[in-house]
Amino acid sequence: MKDLTKKPLTWKDWTKAVVAIVLFIIFVAWASCWWALVLLPFIFDAYITRKIPWTWWKELENPVSRTLMSWVDAIVFALVAVYFVNIYFFQNYTIPSSSLEKSLLVGDYLFVSKMSYGPRVPQTPLHLPMVQHTLPGGGKSYSELIRWKYKRVHPKPIELGDIVVFNYPSGDTVVSNPQWQAADFYALCYGYGRQIVAQNAGLVPDEQHLDPLRQRQLYSIYYTTGRNYIAQNQAEFGDIMARPADRRENYVKRCVGLPGQTLQIKDRIVYLDGRPMKEPERVQYNYHIRLRDGRRDLPEDIARELQLSGDDLRDLHQTGQMPLTAAARARLLECTDIVESIDVDTTACTQELYPLNGYTGWTRDNYGPIWIPKRGETIHLTLDNLALYERPIRTYEGNKLELTPQGDILINDSLCSDYTFKMDYYWMQGDNRHNSADSRFWGFVPEDHIVGKPIIIWLSIDKDRGWFDGHIRWSRLFRWVDGMN
Repeated sequence: MKDLTKKPLTWKDWTKAVVAIVLFIIFVAWASCWWALVLLPFIFDAYITRKIPWTWWKELENPVSRTLMSWVDAIVFALVAVYFVNIYFFQNYTIPSSSLEKSLLVGDYLFVSKMSYGPRVPQTPLHLPMVQHTLPGGGKSYSELIRWKYKRVHPKPIELGDIVVFNYPSGDTVVSNPQWQAADFYALCYGYGRQIVAQNAGLVPDEQHLDPLRQRQLYSIYYTTGRNYIAQNQAEFGDIMARPADRRENYVKRCVGLPGQTLQIKDRIVYLDGRPMKEPERVQYNYHIRLRDGRRDLPEDIARELQLSGDDLRDLHQTGQMPLTAAARARLLECTDIVESIDVDTTACTQELYPLNGYTGWTRDNYGPIWIPKRGETIHLTLDNLALYERPIRTYEGNKLELTPQGDILINDSLCSDYTFKMDYYWMQGDNRHNSADSRFWGFVPEDHIVGKPIIIWLSIDKDRGWFDGHIRWSRLFRWVDGMN
């Protein structure tokens, strides 16, 4: 080892120390995390007292070891910097699905601002930056050794119509097999449970003809049967795992309902408190498209003009259906030599919609009315609305909720007919309304799941095009997301 004699302090050393300490105190005050002041002696030591050999590796005689440790030092510093930037300021997000097309496209890379709604203090602070929940080689990228309660620094309200990044609410429980992790665990349980009960019983009761108590008992059988089936088939599904809120998958949708509002969808139009809302300009619905002369595909020039994706064209070829904006539909109807008719898809699916444990008769195009919970407001609970609000009460707000055989509601072992919500909730939907897994399927988004607001598209890649054929969508680069309504 070389001589570790300390160099004398200069005014530059004191200046750096003062600047670092002042900036650190400002950050601590802004984030209201005063406990972090215990780190001040270490910052002072790094610049002034130097009792701890922070850069001991610089004194190594072996040049290879010095070089290696310099890289380790730089990587650790970069990871720590990225950790704090990702938590408090912004992070990168890639659009993985078509649920927001044609507003945001698959392959858009976004900067998501954590400041827009107030940075969320991590509930699992021990995690690797840039990895949401699973390491590249498998295994969890976080530890639950330390768990912090939900807290947001200087929270700001979400505005109606905002495009929002949030943690997937139904992602609290998943299976470990990557093949099934994208599937909604609860939908799997109810789906398999319904199939197994039907196979064993030969005939299942029609839910709509059951009273609320018997409905609940039947859905409980479906869920338990399905969950047991998944647990017993580890070779296919893997282990059943729980994830904390901030380690669940990131989703991006548009906020179409705010806390305290009553939402209803009538013939595809969203109504809030009885008033119809203006649809986003690029909203899409699925259409049955009949082409002339036995055609199954559109000409390439038309497909490019309408910016149809490869997935859209494959759907048209295979099923005769495709999502279209109003402008794209109007343009296709002008092509009378190619298109014979275009009719909106009116498929009315009911079993996969929220709530999964109650019969409503609602469809994706005619849904509700449903009141969106608001912090501090109280709702009267009955067997008729319990399925709608059970998940926020039990899963998101951490209460014990049970039902007696007689149909009485117990919350934390006390008979309860009213409940006051502790958090605000939001209703999120995609602009590609018939191809979006959103609040119609998994319900409310709690405020503690909100991640941030997409600000700008910094890169956009079209996976259906080659490098010299529009692979990079140059016209979308550095476009502000706020204007995409």
